[in-house]
Order: sequence, then structure tokens, then C-alpha cells
Amino acid sequence: MIYSDYDRALYYTIWGQWDDLLILMVRTDDHFLSKKIEVFLHAFHYSSTDQQLMESHEELLHYIDHAMATTAPVMTV
Repeated sequence: MIYSDYDRALYYTIWGQWDDLLILMVRTDDHFLSKKIEVFLHAFHYSSTDQQLMESHEELLHYIDHAMATTAPVMTV
């Protein structure tokens, strides 16, 4: 089975695997996903308020959901 970057991003975000999320941020070809991950990780480590953290987390999850819904699934033969 082939997992997309969006599947990985969702998994890493839900389970708090920030190191893997950082690696995905660098390796993905989706620049929007990369930027959303960057903003979230920055807020996680340096945010002064919980509101900023929650907003960046929700934006990341919203983008992942949108991208998974609009991207055709990868088919393997």
C-alpha cells in the first residue's frame, strides 16, 4: 500500500510525531502542506498563546482534509 503525504501528515499530527512531521515538511512536493506544517510546528514550539497553537493545528487539519478530498487516490498495480 502506498501512503500519500496527506495520510502521513494526518497520522503524524494526530499521534504527535513532530520529528516525522518535520521530515515530511522538508520532503513533500506540496508547498502548501509544507507551509502549513511549518506554521504549526513553529506555533507548537514558540507560541505565546494556546489560541495561536489551536488555530494553526486546525488550519493544518483542515488543509489535509481538503487535499485528501480533492486529490485522486494513488492506485497500485
